[in-house]
Amino acid sequence: MIWRPYVQMKNMPEPWRIVDAEGVYLRTPERELIDSISSWWALIHGYRHPEMVEAIREQASKLSHVMLAGLSHEPVEKLSAKLESWLPGDLNYFFFSDSGSVGVEVALKMALQYYVNRGEKNRTTVLALNHAYHGDTFRTMEVGDDPEYHFILDALGARRGVEHIPTEIPALEAAFERLGERLNCLIVEPLLQGAGGMKMYDVAFLRRARELCDEYDVLLVFDEVATGMGRTGNRFVSDLVLPDICVLGKGFTGGYIGCAVTAARKKVFDGFWGDRDDWALMHGPTFMGSPLVCAAALKSIEIFERDDYLSKIKRIEAIQKRELAELATLDDPRIKDVRVLGGCACVEVDKPETLDGYREFAYERGIFSRPFSTCLYAMVPYVIEEEELVRVIATMKEWFAR
Repeated sequence: MIWRPYVQMKNMPEPWRIVDAEGVYLRTPERELIDSISSWWALIHGYRHPEMVEAIREQASKLSHVMLAGLSHEPVEKLSAKLESWLPGDLNYFFFSDSGSVGVEVALKMALQYYVNRGEKNRTTVLALNHAYHGDTFRTMEVGDDPEYHFILDALGARRGVEHIPTEIPALEAAFERLGERLNCLIVEPLLQGAGGMKMYDVAFLRRARELCDEYDVLLVFDEVATGMGRTGNRFVSDLVLPDICVLGKGFTGGYIGCAVTAARKKVFDGFWGDRDDWALMHGPTFMGSPLVCAAALKSIEIFERDDYLSKIKRIEAIQKRELAELATLDDPRIKDVRVLGGCACVEVDKPETLDGYREFAYERGIFSRPFSTCLYAMVPYVIEEEELVRVIATMKEWFAR
């Protein structure tokens, strides 16, 4: 039996079987569906993109996998060189892994060991945000703040070494004043908190966070697994405010193969450089930096740049704002908020029961959607056409017009 994610297996609805996919469409034996959530926000180029498929096929015909410990290969060298020129500032040191959760684990491990290597073993606290989600491995659950995902941690008692704050500058300043000398890092999903409720906040918070991290000598970590590759309307939020460590995933490979990269600035890397073996970062996922992954990432970045995806995302944002304007002004007690940022649109409702049945409702209208908690949202592939995006939003509006 396939053990499905995030669901009680005993009473879960029957999953729809996908037999084919192309562009923004998933195909079941019965119908064609616009994928309104990009297969967990990753398929930015859509399905069966010919260049993505060919890049992976060509690389597989040469070298699919080789370990990165004691060995190297051309695709990982090319990808690293590309990232050095592509990422902002001096985020030039790349630790590859195979999923966003692991990439964040690596970032948290880096932040802790950075200070341990300096002899500052008192810096064991992580500052994170309310409603944070950073993955489902144990340390990422600890820095997360969503009981729907992480309630299992209650079995271990109170969390140690993690503090959560709202995205408000006074709360940020108070936390640094109280904890500054014990912090190793502040970790955030910049501008857009995804699984924690599609919550959006102002860049001023991040700018103040950068100032405080500099003042208190604390590392600033951006989890851009979901927000990177254009999802907020920026190439990376790291282009606006430079973190010390940045984690990329999902659309980094176009969603065609699992991968993450934890990119660090020179000062972080220098904290591990020396003659002592115990200063080394003792971490090594089996498939880190595999040739297939690197080939997919290189092609994904090439398409993103060449086809001016930031303009595509700007168009998507404008269409979503236009089409959701009616819901935003509707006097409907079921609707708490309507918000749009870049390639993300969210209708927040009063209670989860308001969205009961929407999944099936959308399916009957040719849309694949997966609302969660009180969030009815869209994170479409960037290759979507206007008519297709209008259909996605029209289905949302029709749900509330019943």
